[in-house]
Amino acid sequence: MSTPFPFTAVVGQEDLRLALLLNAVSPAVGGVLVRGEKGTAKSTAVRALSALLPEVAVVPGCRFSCDPAAPDPSCPDGPHEAGNGGMRPSRMVELPVGASEDRLVGALDIERALAEGVKAFEPGLLADAHRGILYVDEVNLLHDHLVDLLLDAAAMGASYVEREGVSVRHASKFLLVGTMNPEEGELRPQLLDRFGLTVEVAASREPDQRVEVVRRRLAYDDDPAGFAARWADEESAVRQRIVAARELLPSVRLGDGALRQIAATCAAFEVDGMRADIVMARTATALAAWAGRTDVLAEDVRQAALLALPHRRRRNPFDAPGLDEDKLDETLAEFSGEGDEDPDPDGPGGGGGQPPSSDGPQTDGGSGAQPEAGDGGEPQPSGAGSGEQSAARASEPFRTKVLSVPGLGDGAAGRRSRARTEHGRTTGARRPQGALTKLHLAATVQAAAPHQRARGRTGRGLVVRRDDLRQATREGREGNLVLFVVDASGSMAARQRMSAVKGAVLSLLLDAYQRRDKVGLVTFRGSAAEVALPPTSSVDAAAARLETLPTGGRTPLAAGLLRAHEVLRVERLRDPARRALVVVVTDGRATGGPEPVALAGRAARLFAADGVASVVVDCESGPVRLGLAGQLAGELDGTAVTLDELRADSIAGLVKDVQRRAA
Repeated sequence: MSTPFPFTAVVGQEDLRLALLLNAVSPAVGGVLVRGEKGTAKSTAVRALSALLPEVAVVPGCRFSCDPAAPDPSCPDGPHEAGNGGMRPSRMVELPVGASEDRLVGALDIERALAEGVKAFEPGLLADAHRGILYVDEVNLLHDHLVDLLLDAAAMGASYVEREGVSVRHASKFLLVGTMNPEEGELRPQLLDRFGLTVEVAASREPDQRVEVVRRRLAYDDDPAGFAARWADEESAVRQRIVAARELLPSVRLGDGALRQIAATCAAFEVDGMRADIVMARTATALAAWAGRTDVLAEDVRQAALLALPHRRRRNPFDAPGLDEDKLDETLAEFSGEGDEDPDPDGPGGGGGQPPSSDGPQTDGGSGAQPEAGDGGEPQPSGAGSGEQSAARASEPFRTKVLSVPGLGDGAAGRRSRARTEHGRTTGARRPQGALTKLHLAATVQAAAPHQRARGRTGRGLVVRRDDLRQATREGREGNLVLFVVDASGSMAARQRMSAVKGAVLSLLLDAYQRRDKVGLVTFRGSAAEVALPPTSSVDAAAARLETLPTGGRTPLAAGLLRAHEVLRVERLRDPARRALVVVVTDGRATGGPEPVALAGRAARLFAADGVASVVVDCESGPVRLGLAGQLAGELDGTAVTLDELRADSIAGLVKDVQRRAA
C-alpha cells in the first residue's frame, strides 16, 4: 500500500484544508466540492484526509460496514446481533468517472435470481463507502445516470438495487467529496446543492510558497515513508484534535442570535430552499468545536457563509461563483446583538476558522459596446475595411428551439438527440455483449421456454441458461458536440447586428449547457479563421470567449468552414461515438481571395459528404436580402433559420429539428 502525502504537509490552501477538517469533525456538514485549476493539490489533500479520520467499529464479516452498536436491520449480510465489533481504519473510496452502474451500486446475479430465487448480491462502491468518504475526482464529468444514483443515495442514506422484481437495500451514508476543474464544465444544480461546502483553490503566485511546494513534493517522491515519518507528530496532533472536537460537538450551543444571522444571510443572498441554512448552522457549530469552544461566534457564522453559500447563490451557469463579502458583513452587522450575546471573541479558544499550520509559508489559496457600423454610422458593404472594432456586448439571451441531430446515436448520455442508451424506454431485446446489465424478462423467458423439457425441468422454477438471457435495448437522449462557427467580419458588425448575434449564440450555449453537450467555437474574420475554443464541456469558457470576440475585416467564410471541418475530424478520433451538430452563424457573404463564394461552397460540401448535421443561423437584416445564408445551408445539406425563428416562442413553430435535405 502506497504512503499518502501527509495532510499537514500541504502548503497553503487554508480554505480547502479547513473545509475538509470541518467535515471530519461533523460529517453532517455534507461534504466538500473543491473547484480549481489543475495542479493545485486538490486530490492530494482529499486523499490525505482519510489517514486523519478515527477508526470505525464494524460488525465482523459484514461487507456493508454495519455499526455493531446499531446494525442495519435491512443489511443483506444480516440480521446482526447488537454487540461488540472489530475496528478498522476509515475508508476513502474513489469513484472513477467512467464507472458502470453495477460498479457503483452493486450487482445482482440475475441468472440465480430467476432460476433459484436467491438474492446473490455483490456490493458496489456505495457499500464500500458507507461510514467513510466517497471521493469523485472530476465530478463534473460524471455521467448523468451515475449522478442520479448518487443523488438518491445521498438523499436517503441508502442504496437500492432493483432488477425485475428482485431488490436489495443497504445503508449508504458517506462523506461526499468531489474535485473539478471548472474549465471542463459545470455540475448539475441538483448535485451541486448536495455538497455542503465549496472551496475555490488556485496556485499561489508567491515565489517562496511555490518553492516550498516543489521542495516538499520532491522530498516525498524521493522517500514517501521517510517524508511521512517526519510529519508524524503533526498528523497525530491533528488526529487528536479531530477526536476532541467530535466529543465537544454535542455541547456546542447555537444561540438565537447566531441563528438569526444565519437566516438573514441566506435570505439576503436569495439562496434556494432551506438546505443552506441547515448547512451553515452545522458548519458554524463545527467551527466552534474545532476551536475548542462551546458557543458559536459571529466569526463562525461569517466563515460558514463563505464556505456554504457561494455555490448555492448562482442563478445562471455563466455567472462567476463567489460571495459579496461587503454585503455579507453588512448583513451580519445588521443582525448582530439580537438574541443571545456572543462571548468575548478574544477569550480562550477564539478563532475557529484556521486549519493546522505547517512549517512552510502560508497564504490563502486563493468594456462597453460600440456602434456596429461603418464610417459615418452607415453599414459597411461586405468586405469593406479591415479595422478591428471593439467587442460588442451580447443582447439578453432567450429560450431557443430544440436543434437535434437526426437518426439514432450511441453517444454519451445527455438531453439533445435520440440515442441507444442504458436508460430510457425499452424498445427491444438482444443477446448481451459482455456482462448483463438490463434484463429483458419477457424475451429471456421466451428464449428459455422451448428448452424446458430437454433440460429436464421437474419443479416450478424455470431452467435458465446463459444463452437464454436477453439484454433490454433502450432509447433515450444523448449529448452532442455543438460546434459554433461564428462570422465576426465587418459585414456582421453593420447595424449593430453583432450584439443580437452574440445574444443568439449565448442562448444556444445556455441550451447546450442544459442538454449536457460539449461545445466548441470557431471564428473567422479578416483573412483567416481561428479555433477560439477547442471542444470542451465548459460552456462557461465558450461564453467568455464570445463576450470578448472583436469584429471587423473581410469575410473568409471558406477558411472558417475548413477550420471547423478539421476540428470535427480530430474530435471524431478522440470521441467517435459523439455526433456533431454544426451551427454556422453568418449572413452568408464571402469575400477575400479568388472566387470566395465558390470556395465556400466546396468547403460546405465537405460537411454534407461526411453526413454532419448542420444549421445556418441567418443574420442578414434589412429590407433587401440576398438569401446567401439559405444557399449556404443548401451546400451544407442542412437547414437555415433566422434569428427570429430561433426563438422557442416564435410564430414559426415550437420545435425545429435539423434535417438533411432530400438528395
